[in-house]
Amino acid sequence: MTTALEKPAISNRGRSVPASAIRLLEGNANAAKARGVHIYHLNIGQPDIETPEYIRSRAGADTIIAYTPARGTEAVRKVMRDYYAKLGVALESSELMMTTGGSEALLFAMLACADPGDEGLVVEPMYANIRNFATIGGITLKPLAAHVDEGFKIPSAEVFARAITDRTRFVMLCNPNNPTGTVSTPDEIRAVAEVCREHRIFLIVDEVYREFVYDGRKPWSALSLEGFDDTIVVADSVSKRYSACGMRLGCIATRNAEVIGATGRMAEGRLSVPTIEQQMLEGIADLPANYMDGIVAKYQRRRDLLFAGLTSIPGVELQLPQGAFYFIARLPVGDALAFSRWMVSSFEVDGATVMLAPAAGFYLTPDLGKDEVRIAYVLVEEDLRQAVEILRLAIEAWNEP
Repeated sequence: MTTALEKPAISNRGRSVPASAIRLLEGNANAAKARGVHIYHLNIGQPDIETPEYIRSRAGADTIIAYTPARGTEAVRKVMRDYYAKLGVALESSELMMTTGGSEALLFAMLACADPGDEGLVVEPMYANIRNFATIGGITLKPLAAHVDEGFKIPSAEVFARAITDRTRFVMLCNPNNPTGTVSTPDEIRAVAEVCREHRIFLIVDEVYREFVYDGRKPWSALSLEGFDDTIVVADSVSKRYSACGMRLGCIATRNAEVIGATGRMAEGRLSVPTIEQQMLEGIADLPANYMDGIVAKYQRRRDLLFAGLTSIPGVELQLPQGAFYFIARLPVGDALAFSRWMVSSFEVDGATVMLAPAAGFYLTPDLGKDEVRIAYVLVEEDLRQAVEILRLAIEAWNEP
């Protein structure tokens, strides 16, 4: 008698990589769409604003679409260098490395700064995919809490200092923050950077949403802080800024030559970032100087509309976000995951419903965020009005005796 062979076992790392908190209900949404239900996607940061023609027009292919240098073409790194110069940050092309999206920038930065078994300090709620990257790298994340009733402000420098151990290799911040929409000031970031410098660890700053700041705030970079050349590593991306999420282009920016060297060697292993997309990105050099002004104004109007609508719903709690195009809201539903799944699977108004991102997946600490959701305001204003009304009716229906 023959016996069936057991399948080979995947690694513990492979088993432990978590599913995306942002796409958690995608299967339910697809089933609803198949029934003809229109979904208002407030769960994912996919902008609906047109990618600039200056970028799209560059998408012409050469006779051969060849590999480019692992760290990006000189032309596209010059474009990014000029972009940073406009922020008042002087960088050499050698201090910039192009990556396959901001996600790879974060992953490479973490892998360059920490070994398996090392620790990184993060503020929760946090960008959910950081957990995936840490799992891939065998890095332990140690969460420090930010709170909704304090506007999710980052903890004090003293809190960070107390949390550092002999295994801590980096602190990671996101500014402006995804998922909370909080914007940290230069003084707040500097205080954390001083702690990192004192303890000889890195400060990795995710600045993907740098341009999206409201109420008169101006974009800036942690790289503008003086005295932290060996400490600060910035992860950046073009996907949100230019409504080009599918381009998958990001970059690491740092004056630390060892970090650039290490991430560059990692980049050689994946050969090249997308060639045509780099050609497209060269088009940002032709964008009008005030291009982002109109985009930011549009998002601020959406933020204000959504904030006014949601705070008018009894029991909904949130702080006015200062940046990015997300926020965390506490809903009077008890279990936000169950509510969000029910809403996308079983609730509709005039053939439409709303998809949310349950916020528990943005926390490391168990049981935190169970009654919270992340909401992205990436839809036109009329769609946001409809989404708010649907959410209002869904909360009422959910809480009916």
